[in-house]
Amino acid sequence: MRNIAFILAGGTGSRVGGETPKQFLPLADGRSVLEHSVDAFEQCHYIHEIVVVMHPEWMVEAQALIEKNGWRKVRHLISGGSERWESSWNAISIYLKEDKKDPDTFYWFHDAARPFVSQETLKHVGDALKTHLAVTVAVPVTDTLYKLKGEGVKVKGEKKVESIPSRDEYMRAQTPQAFHYLTISPAYMRAIQKGHIEVTDDVGILMKYNPDVEVFIVEGEEANKKITYKEDL
Repeated sequence: MRNIAFILAGGTGSRVGGETPKQFLPLADGRSVLEHSVDAFEQCHYIHEIVVVMHPEWMVEAQALIEKNGWRKVRHLISGGSERWESSWNAISIYLKEDKKDPDTFYWFHDAARPFVSQETLKHVGDALKTHLAVTVAVPVTDTLYKLKGEGVKVKGEKKVESIPSRDEYMRAQTPQAFHYLTISPAYMRAIQKGHIEVTDDVGILMKYNPDVEVFIVEGEEANKKITYKEDL
């Protein structure tokens, strides 16, 4: 079993504010969001290789962090795309070009903006991959959900409640999301051939373009939150 982690750090973090992308901002210990995220996979015994997918304008800074930390598992530093799916595809593409591939290879996709992922969560994902082709991390919904009425979903401003769905039927997605390469790679190739990709994560790509593969859920932790706003730091 060969596990390759793709750390997706191609965004600009505009909602955090400031000129520096959020993946380079420091946490309480002075180390950056990106350093914490890569460290988690560097320490995980399941992971054999790491690919850091970075915004093209910040490659020099990312390379400096790689050299500073001496991460042994980081094999590639590549440019990301303008959309999340493009960053994932850029990482997949590297391994599609390899002449030889372990038939038991899994790709792990993780948002660099989730620096608090625990070793326990990573272990649960690795364990689940022994018996499943696709695994994602999610946490139960604790807030009440509103289904919006009519055009309220698309229109900014006034919105109205149509119904309140049962929270038991929903979970909030986290990362990592991991897949056997023969499930996720064909899904991405089909998506790119179709064009106009609107899904927001890798599970969405799989479910839309390779729907016969079931996705197993590993329950995550609230601490594995995504850095989205300045307050999250």
